[in-house]
Amino acid sequence: MKNKLFYAFLCLLLAGQVNAQDINKIITKDYVDRLIKTLSSDEMEGRATFTPGIDKAASFIEKEFKAIGLKPLTAGTSYRQSFFKYRVTPSSVALNLNGTTVAPENIMVAGSTAETLSFDNTAAQSWMRLDPSKDFISQFRALSRSKKQQLILVDPKMQKDFNRVKDAFKRGTMLDEKDLKAADPTALIFVLSSDTTASQFKATVKNEVSKLPLFNVAGMIPGKSKARELVVFSGHYDHLGIIKAVEGDSIANGADDDASGTTAMIALAKYYKKLNNNERTLIFVAFTAEEIGGFGAKYFSEQLNPDEVVAMFNIEMIGKESKFGKNAAFITGYERSDFGKILQKNLSGTEFTFHPDPYPQQNLFYRSDNATLAALGVPAHTISTDQIDTDKLYHSVKDEYSSMDIDNILSTIKAIAKSAITIVKGTDTPSRIPKLTR
Repeated sequence: MKNKLFYAFLCLLLAGQVNAQDINKIITKDYVDRLIKTLSSDEMEGRATFTPGIDKAASFIEKEFKAIGLKPLTAGTSYRQSFFKYRVTPSSVALNLNGTTVAPENIMVAGSTAETLSFDNTAAQSWMRLDPSKDFISQFRALSRSKKQQLILVDPKMQKDFNRVKDAFKRGTMLDEKDLKAADPTALIFVLSSDTTASQFKATVKNEVSKLPLFNVAGMIPGKSKARELVVFSGHYDHLGIIKAVEGDSIANGADDDASGTTAMIALAKYYKKLNNNERTLIFVAFTAEEIGGFGAKYFSEQLNPDEVVAMFNIEMIGKESKFGKNAAFITGYERSDFGKILQKNLSGTEFTFHPDPYPQQNLFYRSDNATLAALGVPAHTISTDQIDTDKLYHSVKDEYSSMDIDNILSTIKAIAKSAITIVKGTDTPSRIPKLTR
């Protein structure tokens, strides 16, 4: 009997040693280095959404998925999860206010959802005036969430903020097809005017509508005994593209943000495919359009039943040492589920530690691609090492490969791989996050 117990113990010990050896062979420094160096290269032109650069990045990720042996998430042979958004850009606006034609430079249109829209003072809640004693931006944000046809009078002393927001809206608003086909189209027309009432007005807005293709890149490893239970590993592969030049460099390469997270996601796919012991189905996805509204993650979430998603490991910005030092990362929303505690339990005996988010004032939990699934009750968390409060390279042309700490990326990927193993195997299930109600 003692011999049998000793033999069983020896087998477990050897299995643990093999596992440790395997991870070092599967997720190597050279492999990680190649992935992030390619994704953040000038050839990708900063991976801005709707550009040839992001298409190149998607093709590279697809090639890696195929080499690993992932199955496409959707039917067919493509790893691209394609969808469309519609950019609605004001082309002209005509406004007569209290018997006077208003100059176009004093008009801003926001939230327009139709190719052509006209309304006047006879409509319900047809107009209002911003409080000149309060700041423009906060009042604008509150109104922008409303779904109305409304004229808003803006005191001329708010002109500076008015012009700044107007410049941003010149690029247009991104909408889904259902919004364009809504029975009650909306538009908010902000008017820089000294008038305090709008007793009579008529407004006509004309927009240019462009249909724009987007695509996540997604693959999967089907589960065995718990195939309907899903575990998601993700990172966003878009960035800012070409921006204002600094010292002759205009490419915002996005090495840390988020080529580092995308690199981790690909490396984890390779690791778990080699292990081949996942009882749950594993989904690996590179999200598009995070930088312009999180559209990729939102679309992805709509294609799943959130009740079937057991956990989400969203990985963003792991290219530099965290404020906790080496071999450490933080988890956003740590206190919202026991996800972090499970991960840390699985790292017992190692030098790596996970910590709660040290930047609660930044509201990072709802600022990344985990947010949509988290709002639906999924224990969806972002893992990061970025010192966001002091990171001077964030959203700049200096966020490039040469600034990356490859050893930090490698140790973080391996820690995620080891810490997720019981969730992958189906022996641990993180507690659900309370659904977000609005």
